[in-house]
Amino acid sequence: MSAAVVIGASGGIGAALHAALVDEASYAPVHALSRSGEAPIDITDEASVAAAAARIAAGPPPSLVILATGLLHDARHGPEKSYRDFDPAWLETVLRVNAIGPALVAKHLLPLMPKQGRTVFAVLSARIGSISDNRLGGWYGYRMAKAALNQLVRTLSVEERRRNDRAILVGLHPGTVDTALSKPFQANVRPGTLFTPDRAASQLLDVIDGLGVTDSGKLFDFEGKEVAP
Repeated sequence: MSAAVVIGASGGIGAALHAALVDEASYAPVHALSRSGEAPIDITDEASVAAAAARIAAGPPPSLVILATGLLHDARHGPEKSYRDFDPAWLETVLRVNAIGPALVAKHLLPLMPKQGRTVFAVLSARIGSISDNRLGGWYGYRMAKAALNQLVRTLSVEERRRNDRAILVGLHPGTVDTALSKPFQANVRPGTLFTPDRAASQLLDVIDGLGVTDSGKLFDFEGKEVAP
């Protein structure tokens, strides 16, 4: 049996993904990594990511890695409604967590994944990172960061194909999930489209199960539909 890794396992979606994978019993072990957990990781700190990778490397190689982290707002900052709201330090923070952190995770965890057979490296992205789908504007930093993340996934998929031609690297759009990230914005969510973390996790794992090698480098929503770049 191969291992699975869930990074961001203390968050709503990450915790539900970890629980679902443990319940499925298709992977052993299922590593649960987060900033506050027993296996700590700070994806913005390369030394922390490298240390986590070393711990994982001591066991079976992971054939599934899911990065379930993200930053949209904090106590002082929210999504920008206008370019007049730009705060360079906040923009840098959003990009660091949503794009640079995943790049560091890929740098240290992709080499641990098998060189043969089906592997999946999945990151939680968002439809809002699609440039062609941007019709409302606003939310500059988050849009920029998720667009960068989607490009990261695409570029990684090209390189990883040379190492393992059955490797699948994808971005996943979970929809609007009832977590702390979406809490300030749930008033505008249409009835029936706010998912519990457990439902979101189930939907995402179903999407992962249905992926093929030709899907690598793309972004898919919770129904398995491709989101245009």
